[in-house]
Amino acid sequence: MTVTAILIDDEHKSLAILKNKLERLCPNIKVVGETQDPEEGIKLITDLEPQLVFLDIAMPSMNGFEMLQKIPQPQFEIIFVTAFDSYGIEAIKHCAIGYIVKPIDSQDLIQAVSIATQNITDKTALQKNKQLIENLGIQSFQKKKIVIPCQEGLEFVKMENIIHCEGTDGYTKIHFQQQKPIMSSYSIGHFHKLLPQHDFYLIHKSHLINVNYIEKYLNEGYVVLQDNHKLPVSRNKRTEFLNMIRSV
Repeated sequence: MTVTAILIDDEHKSLAILKNKLERLCPNIKVVGETQDPEEGIKLITDLEPQLVFLDIAMPSMNGFEMLQKIPQPQFEIIFVTAFDSYGIEAIKHCAIGYIVKPIDSQDLIQAVSIATQNITDKTALQKNKQLIENLGIQSFQKKKIVIPCQEGLEFVKMENIIHCEGTDGYTKIHFQQQKPIMSSYSIGHFHKLLPQHDFYLIHKSHLINVNYIEKYLNEGYVVLQDNHKLPVSRNKRTEFLNMIRSV
């Protein structure tokens, strides 16, 4: 599948490196435009209607997020290209949008392009882009939504409604308040990295809980949640866990 793409980065050298790598490693990508100017990037996207946009986050006149917010109905797949930025990466991950970190690793690029190509086939870009834009405008972290790819497609759920995540065989079953559980193909380790650590605690290799839903702690080493789940706390985590919940 040939995918049309536009590259947007304020650094000429970065653009050249990315274009060269795409030509060598991703022959299905057809670069139809490139620019160092975000305003021109908006015009290119409007005129050329690419399927995929490689977009730098940290640009001086207008960052990648601000640029995205100026585009109505952004139906293209995005791969953000950025130096590590904890806020930026966090926001992107929450919406299951691709990113690669500078300096660009070849395998990371190939993987990101492969996932983006599949997403273009599945036509999920508009939903994810809208959620990213919405999240960027929400100040309260708990009210932001997380996008969870699952068997049926994409689930958009508020992080504050997640009671706990249950890992099994590389998959994760996510339990909610007032909603049926859903199964994600992501591992529990993925959600451990993704969800805010001051609200979510990995009490066991298979159980990540939202501490706001703790009902009680039992002396034999179990925690009871508001949905009546009784979950074990690993022996080596009990002291730290008890200290944490006492300070909440």
